[in-house]
Amino acid sequence: MKSQKLVVFLIAALALIALPLVAQQFGQGWVRIMAIALLYVMLALGLNIVVGYAGLLDLGYVAFYAVGAYMFALMASPHLFETFEWIAAAFPNGLHTPIWVVVPLAAFLAAIAGILLGMPVLKLRGDYLAIVTLGFGEIIRVFMNNLEHPVNITNGPRGLDRIDPMTIFGFSFGRPLDIGDFRIPSVTLYYWLFLVLVVFSVVICYRLERSRIGRAWMAIREDEIAAKAMGINTRNMKLLAFAMGATFGGVSGAMFAAFQGFVSPESFSLMESIMIVAMVVLGGIGHLPGVILGALLLAALPEVLRYVAGPLQELSGGRLDAAILRQLLVALAMISIMLLRPRGLWPSPEHGKAAPAPVR
Repeated sequence: MKSQKLVVFLIAALALIALPLVAQQFGQGWVRIMAIALLYVMLALGLNIVVGYAGLLDLGYVAFYAVGAYMFALMASPHLFETFEWIAAAFPNGLHTPIWVVVPLAAFLAAIAGILLGMPVLKLRGDYLAIVTLGFGEIIRVFMNNLEHPVNITNGPRGLDRIDPMTIFGFSFGRPLDIGDFRIPSVTLYYWLFLVLVVFSVVICYRLERSRIGRAWMAIREDEIAAKAMGINTRNMKLLAFAMGATFGGVSGAMFAAFQGFVSPESFSLMESIMIVAMVVLGGIGHLPGVILGALLLAALPEVLRYVAGPLQELSGGRLDAAILRQLLVALAMISIMLLRPRGLWPSPEHGKAAPAPVR
């Protein structure tokens, strides 16, 4: 049985590695869609810790995504060096931070932001918690939009550009890799990088789910009063859930900034938070395979429907806006799935095990 599972995992790993090499034959746009989908998988896995495991409805999760993105953008773009002379004098050659510094730093800063969000809302539940976290996400976006006066830190609504690509051991993911006559584009290299991070994130979530911390989160989700009566420190567990979930968002944001080469406040709107929550709910709250499936579907579906909305717009003589039509198709698909599968596409199995059969 174990050997069969190992063979399945190896086949799946080879398929995921070879997928962009096949997709790039049809255009790099398809590989880009897959790379962005992997970033959303990381975001959905992080939010699943907060919503799926601990049962805390967080509608401001995109704030941690923004923290990671702006952290890397400020470190890897010339904006700070052009604005502050003392930074340019201290680092005449720029920072050019390698990936093994970027990932822990993005995770740490996002975790601090998660704790800052969690501390004031520990006693809130349900709709009240959702409203406060929603406000936190909007506050971060407004800050990023206005932190250009009196000192220009984020460059306001114009955003930050000229961001360095991710590097590891001097190798830049922003340049294509030539192996003989075969060229691997930069977007494919980023896809492989994101795939490694997603696999690492899945392993962390899997271990957390089966640890004492994961069981404590689920106890709080089911009945907080009973969990407190059993000796669980619900305050610390909630703060840990916010911090752990935020780390995934921070790392995803740093990767997004390196991948895009540009960040602006418009990339971190409320709609992004709602989409991430929808990924978790659509796939199956608290179930890792379901969350991954939901993230892949909702991240890739709007991009794929671009190719459907265009011909439909032409059939209507241009009377339908392609962007609005694409949103309508996504909404119809989500409504259909939720009507047919109210617990999600791949829900978690029911709690507990079946009673043993009586021995005769």
